Amino acid sequence: MGSGGPISDDKRASSGEIIWINGKSRILIDAGGGTYLRFGQSGAKLEDLDFIGITHFHTDHVADLPAILKGAEFFKRERPIAIAGPKGNARFPSLTHYLNNLFNAKDGAYAYLSNLLTPNNKDGVLTLSPIINVDYQSPQKTKVFSNAEYTIWALGIPHGNVPALAYRVESNYGNIVISADQNGSNDAFIDFAKGADVLVMPLAIDENADKISSFVHAKPSVVGQIANKVNPKMLVLNHFMGKGLLYKNESIEIVKKYYTGPTVIARDLSSIPLLKN
Repeated sequence: MGSGGPISDDKRASSGEIIWINGKSRILIDAGGGTYLRFGQSGAKLEDLDFIGITHFHTDHVADLPAILKGAEFFKRERPIAIAGPKGNARFPSLTHYLNNLFNAKDGAYAYLSNLLTPNNKDGVLTLSPIINVDYQSPQKTKVFSNAEYTIWALGIPHGNVPALAYRVESNYGNIVISADQNGSNDAFIDFAKGADVLVMPLAIDENADKISSFVHAKPSVVGQIANKVNPKMLVLNHFMGKGLLYKNESIEIVKKYYTGPTVIARDLSSIPLLKN
């Protein structure tokens, strides 16, 4: 849905992806600013979602989640949507804390949507259940969802001091790995992502970015090295920012020095078919 970052100078919506299966929007990963509009433009329907995965609680990854979920008031569905996100730390909330701050019936920012947190709702009002707080510090991947068609795993990735997750969707149709912002220093991500038909990686900064930026984001050379080690059938680059766009072509060429497979440069509303060989 969105291929941009946290600053409006990129003229793109912030981070958010939908995974479609058999023509239906089944999985939502992130919902940054602007993705509410893109969600509708894509033809996605909240009614069809099975799972929502939140990578971390920066606004450019989660700000539009309440706006998208508001749509639940306009249809009936007794089957809940599972939602996963990271546990918290001293600077950021856990998923449970975040959702309570939004939708708690007593003092939530959007208390009028408290039905979203009502367990075992039998009135046809959508609920979020289970709410899965993933230990982002665990060296092992965590299963966060499974049905007859696909299984979703999460793994903590290093994004400075921000609790953050990557998601892996495994299905008979193929495997998709979506990395949020990371600096590339966790080797466990390589094994987590191996066998991916599609690997989605952010390209948020340029090769000469300062030390603080590279503490939270991977430079193009690091993105390329990760892709080389994972060796996906396709690499998708996204999460561009205004300054990064000035160096986009240069950064892409650096990535391609390490990864020579098919590479897609994402735009808002890009549609990327998974073609399993």
